[in-house]
Amino acid sequence: MDTDLDRLLSRLRNEPTHPGLIGLEDAVFRRIAALPQVSTASQFRLGAVAAFGAVLLGIASNGFTPRAEASVTLSPFGPSNPLAPSTLLVGSQ
Repeated sequence: MDTDLDRLLSRLRNEPTHPGLIGLEDAVFRRIAALPQVSTASQFRLGAVAAFGAVLLGIASNGFTPRAEASVTLSPFGPSNPLAPSTLLVGSQ
């Protein structure tokens, strides 16, 4: 297996062009031009609906979340630190 990328790319550059690729770019651009065009008003309506949906989704995701419980503040010198090495090494005893 040849893994020298420069040699492989130079071989690819020196290969003749496949005959099926000769008019491909023009054909692609013709098909793109033949696609139906969407009016500016339709684009605006679709954008407004998407923005409204995003706002509703943001409100819904923020409004229905459960209240956060008060977190336990961890103090490195506190008497009941659950992450202290002495409590972590004891395990489930």
